[in-house]
Amino acid sequence: MDEQAWMQDIRPLVGKEYGRVYAWDKVNAPMIRQWCEVMGVDDKPYLVEGAVIAPPAMLQVWCMEGFTQNNYPPGSTQENPYEALKLMEAQGLPSVVAVNSELTFDRDVREGEKLYYTTRLDAISPEKVTALGTGYFVTLVMSYFSELPQGDEQVGQLLFRVFKFRPAQPVKVAEPKPMAVAKRPPPGISDDTRFFWEGARAGKLLIQRCSACQTLRHPPGPVCPSCHSFEWDALQASGRGKVYSFVVMHYPEVAPFEHPNLIVLVELEEGTRLISQLVGIPPGDVRIGQAVQVEFNTFDGDLVLPQFRLLTEGAAA
Repeated sequence: MDEQAWMQDIRPLVGKEYGRVYAWDKVNAPMIRQWCEVMGVDDKPYLVEGAVIAPPAMLQVWCMEGFTQNNYPPGSTQENPYEALKLMEAQGLPSVVAVNSELTFDRDVREGEKLYYTTRLDAISPEKVTALGTGYFVTLVMSYFSELPQGDEQVGQLLFRVFKFRPAQPVKVAEPKPMAVAKRPPPGISDDTRFFWEGARAGKLLIQRCSACQTLRHPPGPVCPSCHSFEWDALQASGRGKVYSFVVMHYPEVAPFEHPNLIVLVELEEGTRLISQLVGIPPGDVRIGQAVQVEFNTFDGDLVLPQFRLLTEGAAA
């Protein structure tokens, strides 16, 4: 089988050495302890006081970039050791599957050692036809070193082989589904609170009232906290009140609420307080004691919520 013409530009990369990638941290006991815990390995043989060594299988871990992709320590190479794979991808070989990963160890690494690795493009196979598709086996070898005053010493190697290929079967890309529109979470409605939400749907702000001692209470509950009576009715509040306290929620941003999200504690004319949203005003303009008036707004078709708006001087009069 004749070689693809474009491979003539890639094959000369075989044997190329790519620069150092450093470890963020020196070999240390906390990372050894955590790795052993995650992997289910007994850490006692490694954390001997005065002679801490790292489990051999940790070798690759020390020089990983961390949670953020390609975030390597200062001084690390800016070259891309996967250069050949990128060039193949540009020629219509988009897929990759790992084939071999082999770690070899020259010696244990000890607490306090600073590691780095270099990468060599070791081999590119002739074109291969497989059940997965047609492409090339690419072998990379990462050599790990310890920086020492007397000269850097190799401590291990990682051979990594992948198959870079054009799939035998066309990859079907699913049509993106439209994102669901976030809805406001409905309130939890119980026998104690049903009257309040039914009142809101009717445009009424209802406050629970003890039938025995006339004490108002909100949130609603089954028993009067003052006289412990189970008997109650509801008072229709005027809906007017004042800002008793407030908080502006900046983060996390939770859909579908607008942010900054202004949440207010309103003290009603009748004396009880309730939590709601204050609308129609920038969060920076809110002040304790401002007069407010309830309004009932509908969301998502059938969810009616009481919200508050500043009471103008004319409306107050």
